[in-house]
Amino acid sequence: MAMEAAVGIAPRPRSPFAAWHKWDRNFFLPYVVLLWLGILGGFVPEIVQHIARHKPPFPLIVHVHAVVFLGWLLLLTTQVLLIRRRRADLHRKLGIAAMGLAALMVVVGPATAFYMQRYHWGTPESDPPFLAIQLTDIIAFAGLATAAFALRNDSPAHKRLILLATLYISDAGFARIFGGGMHGLLGDGFWPFLGEAYFANDLLILSIGAYDLVTRKRPLPAYVAGVAWIFALELTGSFLYHSPAWKPVALALIGH
Repeated sequence: MAMEAAVGIAPRPRSPFAAWHKWDRNFFLPYVVLLWLGILGGFVPEIVQHIARHKPPFPLIVHVHAVVFLGWLLLLTTQVLLIRRRRADLHRKLGIAAMGLAALMVVVGPATAFYMQRYHWGTPESDPPFLAIQLTDIIAFAGLATAAFALRNDSPAHKRLILLATLYISDAGFARIFGGGMHGLLGDGFWPFLGEAYFANDLLILSIGAYDLVTRKRPLPAYVAGVAWIFALELTGSFLYHSPAWKPVALALIGH
C-alpha cells in the first residue's frame, strides 16, 4: 500500500465486512449451545446439592432472577433459530421484546446481588466485595446490549455484540465449572482471580474474533470495541474486589 502511494496509485479499497459466510450457520447456533452448557453445567449441580442437603429454599428473588436470565437465553436461542429459518421479520419483532427483557435484567441482576449479600451476611458465604464483580457484569451487559440495539440494522455487529453481552453475564456458570480447578492451579491474587472468574468466557469471546479472522480475514470493529469494553470491566472488577478501599463501600451498599 505504501509503494502504491509512492508511485501515485490509489490504494485498493478494502472490501466491506461480509454480513454472511457459509460457515456462519454452523458457528452461531453451536455457540449458543455452549452458552446453555455453561449455565446448566454450572448451576444444576449446585441446585441438586442444595436440595439433597435439605437447605432452606432459595429466596424468591433468586427464582425471579433465574426465570429472567433463562428467558434471555431462550429468546437468544429463538432469535438464532429464526435467522436460520430466514424469518428475519419475526426476528426483528422479537428484538423489541428482547430489549425490554434486557432492561429488566439490568434491574433484577443488581437487586438480586444486593439482596443475597445481605441474606448471607455473617455466614461463610458472605463476600460483600464480590459486588464489584456482580456490578461490573451488569454494566458490561448493559453497555453491550445497548450497542447491539443501536446497531440492530448492522447484522454482523448486532449479532456479535449480543453474543458478547450474553457471554459476559454467563461467567457465573462457567466459573462454577472451571473456577475451582483454576484456583487450585493458580492460587490467589489479582491475575489468578481473573483466570478463575473469566477464563472460559474469554476463550469463547476470543474465538469469535478468531472465527472472523478465518472467514473474513479481519475482526469487525464493533467486536474489537466490545472486547475492549469487556476486558476493561474485567480488570476493573478484579481490581475493586482486591482493593481494601472497596470493602467499606460494598458494606455501605448492603447497609452494614
